[in-house]
Amino acid sequence: MDELLVIILAYCIGSIPTALIVSRLFFGIDIRDYGSGNMGATNSFRVLGSKYGTYVMVVDMLKGVAAVKLFLLLPYYTDPIHSVDRMNLQIGLGLAAVVGHIFPLWADFKGGKGVATLFGMVLAIQPDVALACVGVFLLVLYTTRFVSLSSIFAGVAFAVFILYIFDYHETLYRIFAVSVALLVLLTHQKNIGRLLRGNESKAGILKYRDRRKSRKRSGLDD
Repeated sequence: MDELLVIILAYCIGSIPTALIVSRLFFGIDIRDYGSGNMGATNSFRVLGSKYGTYVMVVDMLKGVAAVKLFLLLPYYTDPIHSVDRMNLQIGLGLAAVVGHIFPLWADFKGGKGVATLFGMVLAIQPDVALACVGVFLLVLYTTRFVSLSSIFAGVAFAVFILYIFDYHETLYRIFAVSVALLVLLTHQKNIGRLLRGNESKAGILKYRDRRKSRKRSGLDD
């Protein structure tokens, strides 16, 4: 019963509609009426700009961290000898927060894609893997300026890191890693379509670098 209660609480934390709150508070709009209509970080960068998009992304990550840390409310799971049970509960709590983000109780069950919250969950459980995924995300973002493509690469890289690089042997964790990669691909189907058609929006970050390169190619720079 205690486990069920904390999982419900994790879902409620995940349901906090960060993008909706930020868009209404600072812009007086409902972000669901703009861009892709999604309440995730990608659409926040697209509609609200890099500054407020970053706010949304960071808070959504913290939702995943906070949800996973709810295990601390149950003394049984804080005992080191119950490490496997603790990880299982942490995965359950994190997934509950991700589900809450995708289907938020406080926003008509229409949320984001859960990548930032999923990353926060991984950061709380396995920070080494999470940091490796951050490296992949930032490298792809720096190269392409596509937040969606960066998220896709980071999600797939997570499974690769767990299965092959860090080589974790816990069966549930390996299944979870593969599920994450599939979930990211599934929730980004529309983005993948736009990327293939060449009309996916780029994040506002690094746009001045790209403009400078474009001017150089056009022979307008000294």
